[in-house]
Amino acid sequence: MSDKKCNINPNSTWEEMTLGGTIYDAGNAEEFKTGDWRSKKPVFLEEKCKQCGLCVPTCPDSAIPVDEEGKRKDFNFDYCKGCGVCMKACPFGAIEME
Repeated sequence: MSDKKCNINPNSTWEEMTLGGTIYDAGNAEEFKTGDWRSKKPVFLEEKCKQCGLCVPTCPDSAIPVDEEGKRKDFNFDYCKGCGVCMKACPFGAIEME
């Protein structure tokens, strides 16, 4: 039955759906571009950022990329929903919401 969850698309018939529309695996924001849901936009103020990394694990959408050297980059707006959790986690005021 787990194969069904991967193959459901707008053209699927009712026979191809999971029983009761049940979702069998956890969802992940990396699988879906959810940035269009955003009502507020975070602004990364690089000059204030101390690269402490506190914002990265707080992002529920994995929308704060980190490069190979561990340096935080600007937001990935394909996934950011604008919840503002990162702004609250930042002790240096390097993230503002607009």
